Amino acid sequence: MKCLEKGLVVWLTGLPGSGKTTIAKGVMEKLVEEGYRVELIDGDWARKTVSVGAGFTREERLNHLRRIAWIARLLARNGVIVLASFVSPYREARKMVKEIVSEEVRFLEVYVKASIEEVIRRDPKGLYKKALAGEIKHMTGIDDPYEPPENPWLVLDTENQSASENIEILYQRLKEELTEIRLLCEG
Repeated sequence: MKCLEKGLVVWLTGLPGSGKTTIAKGVMEKLVEEGYRVELIDGDWARKTVSVGAGFTREERLNHLRRIAWIARLLARNGVIVLASFVSPYREARKMVKEIVSEEVRFLEVYVKASIEEVIRRDPKGLYKKALAGEIKHMTGIDDPYEPPENPWLVLDTENQSASENIEILYQRLKEELTEIRLLCEG
């Protein structure tokens, strides 16, 4: 097990269906194989556990992401690499998350980029179909905006690169970051 003095938070943001969680899972597997302590927090898990009943209005999303930011910070300050996969559609929300996390640990914003046309085509959960039929309100990209990051640490293009390519790109960049973090133990 590789014990880090402090972990870090990798915040994957992008439209629903862009590939955030798929990439995070792939990177997590690689890091765990190397002996790192890693936690993946994604929107589906969070809304079933720590944010039960959280809605999708701007204010509800901000409150939901504030909770997640504190959880991520607590984990990371205790030596865990946190991969957080959240649509987090507003720059204001991501700025708030970064401020909370960055007080103690490194925050890396990753923009998982895919066009609205592509995510509607993929529609893995059928959410866009429902939103376009008027069955879901506040759907990011349909009747609620997605504000792309202005200066992310990394951009992963899931329309022009495969999931495995994006996993490898993020993994390699993370490995570079991890060389700068002090190991407390290795065994």
